[in-house]
Amino acid sequence: MMRQAEITRKTAETAISVKIDLDGTGRYDNNTGVGFFDHMLDQLSRHSLIDLEVQAEGDLHIDDHHTVEDVGIALGKALSEAVGDKRGIVRYGSCLLPMDDTLVRAALDLSGRPHLVWKVDFTASQIGSFDTELVREFFTALAMNGGITLHVEKLDGINSHHIAEAAFKAVARALRDALESDPRKADAVPSTKGTLSE
Repeated sequence: MMRQAEITRKTAETAISVKIDLDGTGRYDNNTGVGFFDHMLDQLSRHSLIDLEVQAEGDLHIDDHHTVEDVGIALGKALSEAVGDKRGIVRYGSCLLPMDDTLVRAALDLSGRPHLVWKVDFTASQIGSFDTELVREFFTALAMNGGITLHVEKLDGINSHHIAEAAFKAVARALRDALESDPRKADAVPSTKGTLSE
């Protein structure tokens, strides 16, 4: 079974195209017009081993908000489509990720029930020209549209670049674990309900 998806999303504010392969090797080609965000998407791909292509054109003359949020929406929808009925996956994943001064914990459940618990504060309002509050906006959109219960918590950290990057890497590693095939239950949906679509 090919766990791949392609999503296009066009509004008056953005035009987004996302392609993913959940069984990839972490190859990426991300071009959103927002340099720091591209760097974070590259990390998400590399550390989850999800092949990821994102092409985005947004109203960057206003700010980065619509582009970042809409990429999160499209990526969440692509992830949900690619994983299908979730038969045979581990379902849960977590990671405690250190990066220099920073320590971030991420835990997630591909439950089909979207929820975000976000306990990450930044010491700066911007990383270069990128608004740090957009990190939360991205993960909110990803969780809500991907049907993911997602908890992200900063346990330590001073440098805002490290904090953001550790969050993306921790979620990536948790996704990698959750999407893996469970060799003991490769033919079953990991739920006593028999479904993870609702």
